[in-house]
Amino acid sequence: MRSFITHHNPATMKNLIFNTSETMSPLILRGVLGIVVFVHGAQKLFGWFGGYGFEGTMSYFTGDVGLPWIIGLLVILLETIGSLALVVGLGTRLVAAAFTMLAFGILMTVHLQNGFFMNWSNNQNGEGYEYFLLWLAISIALIISGAGRLSVDRKIAA
Repeated sequence: MRSFITHHNPATMKNLIFNTSETMSPLILRGVLGIVVFVHGAQKLFGWFGGYGFEGTMSYFTGDVGLPWIIGLLVILLETIGSLALVVGLGTRLVAAAFTMLAFGILMTVHLQNGFFMNWSNNQNGEGYEYFLLWLAISIALIISGAGRLSVDRKIAA
């Protein structure tokens, strides 16, 4: 039996990654998720929107959370550059897969212990996981559907 890795068809791999439909739903999903996650990434990278910037975020990730430096850097880059790629529909399935892993990791390690609800009333120890369930659902939908209308992926697949 031949190995898929050594005997794959590049056209098939291209289709798996970039093929998409002309529907509007993925455009809306990737636009909203990309913008929302970008704002969080901009807090971490640039200190915008009341964030701590790169040094403060990396200090938190490596000190308080205990992440390796490279993981902290990848999270920041994914939330900024990955979000922008998602908005324009470039590598949508790949970015969505990375977003799925990130959201699941954040949910399981930080927010699961705080229950379902966000901490609107400031009466919990931290934020709940409802936001991350939405993030996971959108990411998984984008893995399945691809980028949809008005995407770079659609141009690459053509």
